[in-house]
Amino acid sequence: MAGFLSRSRTIADPTWSRWLVPPAALSVHLAIGQAYAWSVFKPPLESSLQLSGTQSALPFQLGIVMLGLSAAFGGTLVERNGPRWAMFVSMACFSSGFLLSALGVATRQYWLVVLGYGVVGGIGLGIGYISPVSTLIKWFPDRPGMATGIAIMGFGGGALIASPWSAQMLDSFGATTTGIATTFLVHGVVYAFFMSMGVLLVRVPPEGWSPKGWTPPAVARRTLITTADVSARNAIRTPQFYCLWVVLCCNVTAGIGILEKAAPMITDFFAGTPTAVAASSAAGFVALLSLANMTGRFVWSSTSDVIGRKNMYRVYLGVGALLYLAIALAGDSSKPLFIMCALGVLSFYGGGFATIPAYLKDLFGTYQVGAIHGRLLTAWSTAGVLGPLIVNAIADAQKAAGHSGPELYTTSLYIMIGLLAVGFLANELVRPVHDRYHERPEKGLVGERGQTV
Repeated sequence: MAGFLSRSRTIADPTWSRWLVPPAALSVHLAIGQAYAWSVFKPPLESSLQLSGTQSALPFQLGIVMLGLSAAFGGTLVERNGPRWAMFVSMACFSSGFLLSALGVATRQYWLVVLGYGVVGGIGLGIGYISPVSTLIKWFPDRPGMATGIAIMGFGGGALIASPWSAQMLDSFGATTTGIATTFLVHGVVYAFFMSMGVLLVRVPPEGWSPKGWTPPAVARRTLITTADVSARNAIRTPQFYCLWVVLCCNVTAGIGILEKAAPMITDFFAGTPTAVAASSAAGFVALLSLANMTGRFVWSSTSDVIGRKNMYRVYLGVGALLYLAIALAGDSSKPLFIMCALGVLSFYGGGFATIPAYLKDLFGTYQVGAIHGRLLTAWSTAGVLGPLIVNAIADAQKAAGHSGPELYTTSLYIMIGLLAVGFLANELVRPVHDRYHERPEKGLVGERGQTV
């Protein structure tokens, strides 16, 4: 098994098509993207195990924390051992997390759900998330934004499958502890099979490979694109890394707060109006958000190949703040406006994830870009705590104070607008990486292939 998973066994032969790599990445990302459908499980878990909204969010929050931490600490291992090894580890952890969660619900031991889905499954999320990134960038140096967008849109679109599928199973098996446990068990088995297809299919390009007829384009300084390389160790010493950390953290916090509480949020927002939202419709709203999340990852990241990464993040953060403002000001007066603005926010949220690997490649080169990406995802860990905590804690406090409807969320919305403004300013501070951080031939790592021009 160790030999089969080794990087040397995944080097593609000359006849291999690079277009087989995105489907391999998608098989993993579509599975681990189930995390975005967690809000479907919140109401049944709360009613069957007598949990608060903050408590029922804990497995999801911890899963996102572990995603960032495992990506940060495992990024170098993924680069060293290759994508097949990483996808296998992801499959084993993610599926095992569901099986542990099933046991926890069946025995009414909620700490097992937190351990299984949050810790073990969260490790699977992190390793699986970064497993194809550097491989895709190496296969598609001519279109890095599009390539990472194809794969990472699977993570955003995972809930598009998982949300209605989970809701249907809960309807069939029942929203009791037995029904929830059975649903978790089915998830664990099915996702293990689905992710194994990526393990078998993925390949890495031979050393020195490049697309036929393609040569690196001449770049201008204003594009922030470099032809040099920066190691992961040096990258975390640059101000650019921390500016992007703030950008990602703010963008993710603003999106994940809505996403984690999507189903109960739309129900609460319009509960006192003639257009009240039923539970089944709320699950459909989660699926729509997943579609926007998925579509944004491909459309906006591909657009960044044309207009540049910095300009794309200006759109994510600036227009995103305006959409949040529209939701806050409109309240429960217009359900279509609420839905359209939420879809826009989630498309920018997803696009931000898909664009960040290409942004890193532009600034730091392709050498160890996967490891750098893993370290940057600690911003996601932070946001995974902040976003749900802000939205759930404020909503719980407002409910305890006797408030209802949009009043449960108005304060959270204005906090998100402030965070997006902070992210916008951080993006404006990004500049080309100084030459002193570039790798030199005498270090024995990589040859210096050029300077930032």
